[in-house]
Amino acid sequence: MTQRDIHPNSVSLKADRVNKSLTQREAAKELGISVYTLINYESGKSYPDVPVIKRIEELYDIPYHRIIFLE
Repeated sequence: MTQRDIHPNSVSLKADRVNKSLTQREAAKELGISVYTLINYESGKSYPDVPVIKRIEELYDIPYHRIIFLE
């Protein structure tokens, strides 16, 4: 993915969580995943499957195409 491919209103998964005033522990609990899994998603070391993506969209109130899985 190039810089040009990134939606101009995109935001990192970590920034989404912080914008919602959630700790990693709180967000992981709401998403039904471990804190370590969330850390890996936020750092781009692994990526969520579709059911988790849907929960992320709902919890963070942001569509998938605007989420960047990098720090």
